[in-house]
Amino acid sequence: MPFFYFDYYYLLLVVPALIIAMVAQIKVQSTYKKYAQVASRSGITASEMTRRMLDTSGLTHVDVVHIGGNLTDNFNPKKQTISLSDPVYGSSSVAALGVAAHEAGHALQHAEGYFPLVLRSAIVPITQFGSAITPWLIILGLIFSFPVLIDVGIVFFGLAVFFQLVTLPVEFNASRRALASLESSGVLAADELGMTKRVLSAAAMTYVAGLLVSLMSFLRILLLFGNRRK
Repeated sequence: MPFFYFDYYYLLLVVPALIIAMVAQIKVQSTYKKYAQVASRSGITASEMTRRMLDTSGLTHVDVVHIGGNLTDNFNPKKQTISLSDPVYGSSSVAALGVAAHEAGHALQHAEGYFPLVLRSAIVPITQFGSAITPWLIILGLIFSFPVLIDVGIVFFGLAVFFQLVTLPVEFNASRRALASLESSGVLAADELGMTKRVLSAAAMTYVAGLLVSLMSFLRILLLFGNRRK
């Protein structure tokens, strides 16, 4: 059965995982939308809070910038910038503060040399290369009956799954740092902190769902080509 064709393994393994991933994405969007309507009592904006969080941690060299898009927030370790999106940058909602603090958490991880983040950064190049070349390796292995190419493709796919796995502690830890900072700084009260935690928890589930999709896709490939060799 060719790699790209519909098959029972795809139906039984990958489709349920994709549905879970879709539900997780819908959940994070709806949760953010709900709590984006709740203004924090402190009145501080996400950009101001991020700047304060960074300065308090000695990261005065990390810039906080405004970018377009919806929830395109990110920390760029090469440029040493935290980019906050349109709905987040100037907002004082409990949702926006949580998202911004999460990105600041990544900056803190980078400054401290947090091992899972260092490991993830180290395997990014080979993971990107492997993701691009894996389908071609498997196709060529099938066309020319060269199992070694298929094996190499499967190994590269496995590295992509490993990348997703390493991403989990990175994201969970950034959220824990965000909540701890928002609490210790007094930016959010206890009830507001609970709302922010719901936003970050919903976001975390998208990474869990992403890992599940990768795992099921990897298992599908193993089953497909394991059967082929019998």
